[in-house]
Amino acid sequence: MSHAPDPDEDNLDTTPPPKPEFYVEQALLGALLLEPQQLDNVTGLVPDAFHTPAHAALFAAIRSLPAPDPAQHAKNTKWLNEVLTVAREQAHGLTASYLHRLIQVCPWPRHAPAYARMVEAEHSRRLLRSAVQHLTQTALDTSLPHPVPTALAEVDSLAAVIDDIAARFPPHAGSLPRTPTPPPGSTQDDGEAADEERLLLATATAHPGSVEQMRWLTPDDFTHRLHAGLWQCLTALTRRSAPVDPVTVLWEAQQRGLLTPHAEPAELLDLLGAPVGSPEHWGERILQRSVLATARRVGQRIEAFTNDPTTTPYQLVVGSRRALADLSAVRTRWQHAASPAPTNRPAPAETRATAASRAGPPQTTAPRAARVAR
Repeated sequence: MSHAPDPDEDNLDTTPPPKPEFYVEQALLGALLLEPQQLDNVTGLVPDAFHTPAHAALFAAIRSLPAPDPAQHAKNTKWLNEVLTVAREQAHGLTASYLHRLIQVCPWPRHAPAYARMVEAEHSRRLLRSAVQHLTQTALDTSLPHPVPTALAEVDSLAAVIDDIAARFPPHAGSLPRTPTPPPGSTQDDGEAADEERLLLATATAHPGSVEQMRWLTPDDFTHRLHAGLWQCLTALTRRSAPVDPVTVLWEAQQRGLLTPHAEPAELLDLLGAPVGSPEHWGERILQRSVLATARRVGQRIEAFTNDPTTTPYQLVVGSRRALADLSAVRTRWQHAASPAPTNRPAPAETRATAASRAGPPQTTAPRAARVAR
């Protein structure tokens, strides 16, 4: 093997990343360079699993070449030269001295399967981090035409990554992740959310018949505690079949202790007396915001797991699945809200006149406000 002098020949490890995975990759590659037959004990590992590009190129080269005869390999460097030549096609900075360095730093070549498992574990961590970052970025993207379906598609992709990790690292007895839950991020569109919540409360007060059909909306979906409490007042009144108007909602709010110096009666009456559009429209807007906010919180939680080096692959799987469970309930409610309501149509042989006569005389009711265009 050529040993041409190169002042930068050791630039691959003079400043190694401050993470153990770098040394694990070195140990694995050193084991395979010293005892190429150890590759038979390293299954399921791919070049992309290596964090360092030069290491990925070396592993790809080792896999692509037939293993040499052990006796001949101990006598000459022919096979090492071939590995270096192939690896240099992807990593031009590789040198013969670095390959020798890898062989020297390998503690025990027979431990290659254990080293490979460690490399695979860190690769799983990076894959999960990448998937959850895609989810978080999608949930923050206000320019998307269909933000919730797009975010939920990212959730499905994230779940697939978790399932893949679970398949490669079977469950075992162990503790749950101990990573602290990150604090919730600030809501950039807090003012817009408050406006939509006020519009919902006003239109729902004007059209209480819609409230019972909106069981998919819960107080937890609201960004303001007062608005969540007023929604509870509305749902309580409608389920008791009590009269609903701004005054009755105000009285219910008083019974629930919602009136404070910051929520005076006159202000609440003004809030509840300005309906615009339909309750369903504003309810879906609020629920959409809740789905995306929950997706962001789940993403932050799982990313915190991946950033904690003490979290094992098993803990990543368990912790991530528990975090995703928080998203399942709000996702189900969104699906109910987004599903078209069933319509009752007359039988095909029945004319409109017949249906009208059977329905009885028309009732005089206030016209329902036109639904706001989505």
